[in-house]
Amino acid sequence: MAQSKQQQNLLDKITAVSKRRGFVFQSSEIYGGINGFWDFGPVGAQLKRNIRDYWWNTLVRNGHVGPDGQKFDIVGLDASIIMSTRVWEASGHTTSFSDPMVDCRKCKQRFRADLLPETKCPSGGDHDYTEVRDFNLMFKTHVGPIQDDASVAYLRPETAQAIFVQYQNVLTVSRTKVPFGIAQIGKAFRNEINPRNFIFRSREFEQMELEFFVKPGEEDKWHRWWLDQRLNFYSELGIDRDKLSIEWHPENKLAHYAKACADIMFDFPFGCQELEGIASRTDYDLRQHANHSGKITPYFDADTNERYHPYVVEPSAGLDRTVLALLCNAYTEEVLTNAKGEEETRIVMKFHPRVAPVTVAVFPLLRNRPELVEKAETVFQLLQPHFRVQWDDRGNVGKRYRYQDELGTPYCVTVDFDTIGQGELKAAEETVTIRDRDTMEQIRLPISELIGWLKEHIGV
Repeated sequence: MAQSKQQQNLLDKITAVSKRRGFVFQSSEIYGGINGFWDFGPVGAQLKRNIRDYWWNTLVRNGHVGPDGQKFDIVGLDASIIMSTRVWEASGHTTSFSDPMVDCRKCKQRFRADLLPETKCPSGGDHDYTEVRDFNLMFKTHVGPIQDDASVAYLRPETAQAIFVQYQNVLTVSRTKVPFGIAQIGKAFRNEINPRNFIFRSREFEQMELEFFVKPGEEDKWHRWWLDQRLNFYSELGIDRDKLSIEWHPENKLAHYAKACADIMFDFPFGCQELEGIASRTDYDLRQHANHSGKITPYFDADTNERYHPYVVEPSAGLDRTVLALLCNAYTEEVLTNAKGEEETRIVMKFHPRVAPVTVAVFPLLRNRPELVEKAETVFQLLQPHFRVQWDDRGNVGKRYRYQDELGTPYCVTVDFDTIGQGELKAAEETVTIRDRDTMEQIRLPISELIGWLKEHIGV
């Protein structure tokens, strides 16, 4: 129990700094909020953008060489959130995309039957549960002015089906061949019975999903290869490798479409939970849509004169969960002794520079000295085309350092009187102070060398 409280305390601290510094806000907060929905503030939106861009550039923009040395293509797609209801009938979502649910007759709350609370009922005593029944997780809506059965539509619960539906078009226009991939980043919606653990399980979330099409019989090697690639991706984002693990789904718990599935797990404060799933989906989805639509034809392999529906390997990552993993991985508390000999706690978000919302902060030592402000603005404009730069002139420099530490800014650049030749350095040497977030060490560097030094240390 003590460990559980400690873990909850850590999640509470991460939630608090997320709101305090503008990473994540509760949606509709001024009206009491809405459960399962979150808004990403200025630095949270930038953190998401950095992850999103790195995923896209890694998969779609960069070239690839597979496990046997063959080159292959990955192309992009941005599909609509609402699609024909027939898509979800063919995929099986309208009949089988559900969770087991129970209601408490006393407190009127709803719970997943496999995740019942250990606490007592708020109305007193034990919960009084109803019988278990299935609860479809798709959000239903209507298209057009008339709300009847013919106008029913659903917000997509995953991005994968759009890729399968557009597979034939993409294959035709992209001039690619198996093996190849179709990548998509987009919103998905699930009417979760019990959203929980901050942004880990929400009703609106964003997926980064790849459907990789391979020749039948080659899916096993590609599945293992993509698992290794995805583990490397999270290491490149700066997540500690010892916080990541792999969990294979036992055969009796595989989804009906899957031949194999492995999850990349992250050690969150609330336990080791799924960060990304890498599934070997066979040709189930393409065959389903081929049978229901009559529009998807078998692939013709010109090298072997074979016709087949490709098998699919699917790395599917949650962008919001990746943000949470980075927040948890970065959150650090350090006990320091101040100038008065008193202990104080420094909170630092130790993001890798490639995903940090702010790369460099620029300070004028004093905001009421025009000569310092003018020179600092020059430095700011010099750095802005190359880095994610923030201007900060509020409070003393020490408080600005603490603020930037909580944003996760790797480096702070201060323009002071020595910069303009009015300090101990009587000659104007045009140097600035650079302060390192992790070590708190400071060095002086000529402004002319600043861009090169930062690029070298940030790794861009």
